[in-house]
Amino acid sequence: MIFHSGSIEEVAAELSTDAVNGLTRQQADQKKQKFGENKLREKKKKTNFQRFVDQFKDVMILILIAAAIISFAIAIKEGDIKEFFEPVIILLIVIVNAITGVMQESKAAKALEALQNMSALHAKVIRDGSEKLIDASELVPGDVIRLEAGDFVPADARLIKSVSLKSEESALTGESVPSEKDAKAQIAQDAALGDRSNMIFSGCSITYGTGTAIVTATGMDTEMGKIANLLDSETETQTPLQKKLAQLGKYLGIMALAACAVVFIVGLLNGIPVMEIFMTSVSLAVSAIPEGLPAVVTIVLSIGVQRMVKKNAIIRRLPAVETLGGASVICSDKTGTLTQNRMTLVKGFCDGMSCTEEISTKNSDEITKLLKYGTLCCDGSVVFTDDKEQHIGDPTETSIVYAAHKSGMPKDDLNRQYPRIAEIPFDSDRKLMTVVVKMDSKIIVIVKGAFDMMMSRVVSGDTDMARKINEEMSSSALRVIAVAYKEIDYTPADPTSEELENGLTFMGLVGMIDPPRPEAKTAVEKCRKAGIKPVMITGDHVVTASAIAKQIGIMKDGDLAITGRELDEMSDSELDSNVEKISVYARVSPENKIRIVKAWQRKGQIVSMTGDGVNDAPALKAADIGCAMGITGTDVAKGAADITLTDDNFATIVEAVQEGRGIYANIRKVVGFLLGTNIGEVITVFTAMLIWHKTPLLSMQLLWINLVTDGMPAIALGMEPVEADVMDMKPKPKDEGIFAHGLGLRVALQGVMFAVLSLAAFVIGQNATGNVSGGQTLAFMVLALSQIVQSFNMRSDHSLFKIGVFSNHKLNWAALASLLLVAAVLFTPVRIAFELVYLPVQTYLIGLGLTLVPVVVMELSKAFGLVKHQR
Repeated sequence: MIFHSGSIEEVAAELSTDAVNGLTRQQADQKKQKFGENKLREKKKKTNFQRFVDQFKDVMILILIAAAIISFAIAIKEGDIKEFFEPVIILLIVIVNAITGVMQESKAAKALEALQNMSALHAKVIRDGSEKLIDASELVPGDVIRLEAGDFVPADARLIKSVSLKSEESALTGESVPSEKDAKAQIAQDAALGDRSNMIFSGCSITYGTGTAIVTATGMDTEMGKIANLLDSETETQTPLQKKLAQLGKYLGIMALAACAVVFIVGLLNGIPVMEIFMTSVSLAVSAIPEGLPAVVTIVLSIGVQRMVKKNAIIRRLPAVETLGGASVICSDKTGTLTQNRMTLVKGFCDGMSCTEEISTKNSDEITKLLKYGTLCCDGSVVFTDDKEQHIGDPTETSIVYAAHKSGMPKDDLNRQYPRIAEIPFDSDRKLMTVVVKMDSKIIVIVKGAFDMMMSRVVSGDTDMARKINEEMSSSALRVIAVAYKEIDYTPADPTSEELENGLTFMGLVGMIDPPRPEAKTAVEKCRKAGIKPVMITGDHVVTASAIAKQIGIMKDGDLAITGRELDEMSDSELDSNVEKISVYARVSPENKIRIVKAWQRKGQIVSMTGDGVNDAPALKAADIGCAMGITGTDVAKGAADITLTDDNFATIVEAVQEGRGIYANIRKVVGFLLGTNIGEVITVFTAMLIWHKTPLLSMQLLWINLVTDGMPAIALGMEPVEADVMDMKPKPKDEGIFAHGLGLRVALQGVMFAVLSLAAFVIGQNATGNVSGGQTLAFMVLALSQIVQSFNMRSDHSLFKIGVFSNHKLNWAALASLLLVAAVLFTPVRIAFELVYLPVQTYLIGLGLTLVPVVVMELSKAFGLVKHQR
């Protein structure tokens, strides 16, 4: 059937559904088995074999494999079985590293998939006659869905009811302007996609109005599914930090090749056999490249993202993790983020009264009538299941609906008794919502909305008293909603604001409060301590907003609170000169939000902005960190944001910033640890070749240290708990590099320390045994163990004994595993393959002494301020 040209009745019959009550649960289950999940075909995932092959695309790994192949060729030619050990060990280590890489990538992919599932779209569907919120993937053809401004369209559907409905379809049709929709439109069979105004399409979004529709196609059968292959262009992106580290790897590679060339020339001039020089050069190349660094950084980011999920923040884009650590301004919505988002109706006032009345279950007839009219003009609903209440929709509306319910007037009963026959949805420009209902053979227009907007449309009622009561309520931090009405003779075919929202009779006011979240005040204090400026942005009255802001500490003495209108009157230069003094913006528009973000960014600040509406998407994109609300946020807002807050809580943003700082600090620790050890290895091999024309460490020994011994402590170091004083530091500037605050110099000095220890061990071991193998054995032992010790030193800029030597349990286990692996190579027959020998007991003891030197050096450096804690 061609759905856009058929009648609503024909479409419902074709899809075996009821346009009012929707499908039954049994029908939905049967259709799901037939049509499958409502999902587009996913991009083909890499197999583990493909991931395994990808591990060998790195230039340095290819160099190692080439060296191993050449070694094999030499061994075969010479026929000496001992010559096979080194190439076999190199290949084994490379393969083990590849397998580890595959396991890590698979784990990261699964974590990402889990995050995508957590941020999956939902749909409001009518099944068995009642509205439910389900995963969009559960939709089937025949389902009846409801949509409003801010929703993504979850499937192709034929409209059965629409009120001022507009859909953004540029992704499908290329139209730059939202398309107007009309459920009653008669469309020709051969109409182009963009002309099918009685249809809505999967992947598009609702920008205005409300609608109800019957799902006609799901998954790959939708119009979007038909062009899914064209949309399958998502590529894996690296974070800025990962790109910098990849660039660093290239520089290190160039340095290694230069050093190899010098060593090769020195070796040739001193008559060293070509094969021996070649393997020494390979050793140098191996020591220069931190093979495990990219994998470890990816794991640290992945673990950090998972930790944030546990704290109610879903990271949609990995670069946001890095940016979070530098957030210096947090612009937050008030309602639901700084407050509890459980609006409670506390006061009511009706025209003719002299004062307000407390809302209860036994109110006066006038207030009861006010609640009835207010509820009829609400789209929000309160659903009761198993003694639990679920507020669906705008909290302002659900507070009115809930108050009426407690007064014995359930919304469903009211809607049946007084059916809605027309409506004009709320929008942020009018700040009003209007419905037309049939009431006792009369046609009544009910309007509710902002007091200021309502008063200019009222022609009957005591507006002076209403204004006085409104000010009293607002000064008590109450949100005030005005209700007015009028009787009309007929229902207009195309209702407009000019026609219905004028000539009104003032009925009354309801006042509600959304109390601050208990944790908001503490979170604001933590922000200020961390050098972060908290800013409140709200659509509420400026008096209400200021009262809440003062209560939780956002607004201090001397701070300003301005309205959106006052902001509109400011030039950009005036805003720039005042932005640091303004703590509260009230009655703002989405355009105002963008100006606020840009003003702070011109000051060089990193700005986080919260948003929930479809109109907030541009501001969320403009901000350095866009935070969408997980509960009240629209699908469009979530799609534009970097982070989704699953609990809509300001404290969660602060927790996410703290976690972001911790992740960045841990990555710095890992980078410092791995580069420090690698630089030490380069200096060791290069210096020994220049002085003694021999290598203190073989390539397979260095590979074992780099990929096996160092890898586990590095990962565990990246899992270091966030330091307690991380929020005492100033935010990280935008252009700050990873080697800032002296990390680059410290890495170089640590490299020198490892080189001195390794060279000393080489000399001591060689003198104790009288051969090079003895020197290489002690150098291997000292370098491997001192690096394990150094992983503990890198945990903090504070003294290791202050934070607790063994307080990172994951590092303890990693260090123990690395220690056992080193011991296995030193004291079991495996040592033969690594060309290591047994040493005298006293030599081992000297080696252990050298291993502990990094603790002494680092503790003295920290004590005397050579290693300064960042402030």
